[in-house]
Amino acid sequence: MTKTVDNQLITEMFAAGAHFGYTRSRRHPSVKPFIFGTKNGIEIMDLEKTSVELEKAKEFVKTLAKGGKQILFVGTKSESKKVVEDGAASIDMPFVVERWVGGVLTNFPEIKKRVALLEDLRAKKEKGELAMYTKKERSLIDKDIERLERNFAGVVSMKDVPAALFVIDPRKEAIAIKEAQFLNIPIIALASSDCNLKEVDFAIPGNDSAVSSVSFFVNQITKAFKDGRNA
Repeated sequence: MTKTVDNQLITEMFAAGAHFGYTRSRRHPSVKPFIFGTKNGIEIMDLEKTSVELEKAKEFVKTLAKGGKQILFVGTKSESKKVVEDGAASIDMPFVVERWVGGVLTNFPEIKKRVALLEDLRAKKEKGELAMYTKKERSLIDKDIERLERNFAGVVSMKDVPAALFVIDPRKEAIAIKEAQFLNIPIIALASSDCNLKEVDFAIPGNDSAVSSVSFFVNQITKAFKDGRNA
């Protein structure tokens, strides 16, 4: 049975610039089936095919939401940081939008210790318990808090390894992809024409660099999660 094409969805993707890939010289072979053509030297994604892959990803997200599972959102590119953080926060999911700290998944017990330290220092600062230290010591503690915030603030709510990852640009997030693969954690990814789609479980071929496109797909995933949670 042929799946009906959602023309409204395709129109919205087109308006968001989701169809723009990179030049043919940058194309990964795995993306070839999803290329519609070329315009001004830039490859154009086949949005009908993208819509099918997006629906598959959304159905998977809904099942995770129904089961009360966590999805770790990952997007450290400057274009995607705020969008990814806001999207994750809207459904109370953990996120990584600064650099990926090696071991976030594969050495999770150690990461939990760093998060516990962050929470401890935060609590002591809020209660004024750092007043007992000298000005120099407080300055060093503040720097520790800043560093821990930068690296781990987004994963404070992650009490165990996540059930899945949602990644913007798997090529950029290669370390996160490898860690998830090692632990057999399913990966959903918005991936442009330079990415290896075979590295992820639910690849959504589309523009992973433009804020408008990233926003569109993040909103689609978060909406699917809300729908699943409310089902």
